[in-house]
Amino acid sequence: MLISLHLPKTAGASFRESLKEHFGSSYHEDYGDFPINTPAFQRNIHALRESVCNRFRSFEKDSCIHGHFMPLKYRYLPRNLNVCYITWMRDPVERLASHYHYWKRDYDPATAKPLQRRVVDEKWSFERFALGPEFRNFYCQFLWGFPFGKFDFIGITEHYEEDLRYFSQHFLGSILVGRQVNVNQCKESRLYVNDAGLRARIEEYHWRDMVMYRKALSRRRGFETA
Repeated sequence: MLISLHLPKTAGASFRESLKEHFGSSYHEDYGDFPINTPAFQRNIHALRESVCNRFRSFEKDSCIHGHFMPLKYRYLPRNLNVCYITWMRDPVERLASHYHYWKRDYDPATAKPLQRRVVDEKWSFERFALGPEFRNFYCQFLWGFPFGKFDFIGITEHYEEDLRYFSQHFLGSILVGRQVNVNQCKESRLYVNDAGLRARIEEYHWRDMVMYRKALSRRRGFETA
């Protein structure tokens, strides 16, 4: 059974389409928790409560669960399941920038959640978005209560095609067809953040996420040489 955490703006939407095509009716989506728009205490308690409940639920019809959720929610699944935990990570500075531009580009006041509404309606600058408390150490917020080492695979968005092939061969025994979803066609350069000073400030502010991302890169180098 595959538990696939979709960290926002890490190519998870593209990965989702490939998983749906591969798993068919045994694919299940879990996008209903809205962790970003839920206060930390509430989302942590919810994930912890669900992790206990899921310990006693049946997942016989599910071969893959993919979505925006805290992975703690699926940490304690029934012991008879052979579970693999996977996710994708992206340079935290670039992920923040991509998230910021996506929320501005995709804004619909009729459906926007509270935090996106604040970002757009209050006309946040990217600096306010990236250096504010709401998104500080974004990866660590999602992974609360879930050990980093418990992931069986962490793909790197900057190496998406290569890592997708590796994942397909080693975890599925077949080749997933790559898809492209929610790609910013207006991006003018390879990097969103070219200001070295601003990048350094963001990296320092999100230092815990930077440590986690570098660990993921180190793990990737291991499978490159395997």
